[in-house]
Amino acid sequence: MRQVKLGADGPSVGAIGLGCMSFGGMYGATDMNESHATLKKALDLGVNHLDVANIYGAGVCEEVIGSFIKGKGNPFTIATKGGIVPGPDRDFRNGKDYLTECLDGSLKRLGVDYVDLYYVHRRDARIPIEDVMETMKSFVDAGKIGAIGLSEIAPSTLERAVKIAPVAAVQSEYSLWTRLPELGMLQACERLGATFVSFSPLGRGMLSDNDLVPERFPAEDFRATNPRFMEPNFSANLQRVRKLRELAADKGVATSTLALAWTFAMAPNSIAIPGTRSSNHLAQDAAAADIVLSPDDMDAIEAIMPAGFAHGGRYNVSQATGVEDFC
Repeated sequence: MRQVKLGADGPSVGAIGLGCMSFGGMYGATDMNESHATLKKALDLGVNHLDVANIYGAGVCEEVIGSFIKGKGNPFTIATKGGIVPGPDRDFRNGKDYLTECLDGSLKRLGVDYVDLYYVHRRDARIPIEDVMETMKSFVDAGKIGAIGLSEIAPSTLERAVKIAPVAAVQSEYSLWTRLPELGMLQACERLGATFVSFSPLGRGMLSDNDLVPERFPAEDFRATNPRFMEPNFSANLQRVRKLRELAADKGVATSTLALAWTFAMAPNSIAIPGTRSSNHLAQDAAAADIVLSPDDMDAIEAIMPAGFAHGGRYNVSQATGVEDFC
């Protein structure tokens, strides 16, 4: 698989990583065996970068990974995150004590004493980013983390952060139906030496070969109250997706493969971290790393899904809390 560096001086990983949020049941029921089978398939495909967080499944996702890598010498480059206080009144804390607590808990669940990449999951606006970066730098100096990442931030925050310490990666939602990073974040990452990481690059399962059925989403599914999966938005979005499927079929690839290849055409040095528990879907995702789309391909995709086509916001009010706006 084509390799991409995490930051200017970080390790090289596959352009396709694996988002592990679903291992904890956040998109419906899962089990250890299913998750372990997906992790094994990832290694077979050259998908060697895992993305997780302490709050995914209340720590279950990290425990699943920890149980898989135990005794294997950790064959993955692992990224995890901290800084969100879970619960009905979700809050964000970026103070040193809380980030240390989050990191130490993650290391324990993963069964490691070091992770390659550690993200501030959401920015705590009460604390200057410069102070947060000093804390993160202390984790690097202590040998607990290899590199620093930031999630869902504005380009201006990245500008300030890199004055304190290098930022290896910035993670934001980016896909055919969520294109905000094109308005400054992709450019800032390129300019400042941070690798851009696309999360939810398949629109939370929407950009695939199979119709989703929102009525069947369990109550705990993130999408159950997400505007884009609620009517009349969902039906309008599905019409566009079906046209994209026709284009993918004409090219002889899966819809997910085409959608992921598009992210690399738009951001050539980026990493995408689609989430799945299906070995077959993971193989389709991995194929996108080495596909080169022509200008005609890009024009055809743009005609089907022009910038801003999506009906409904990418988050509801509660889900959007803590995300930095910049446009």
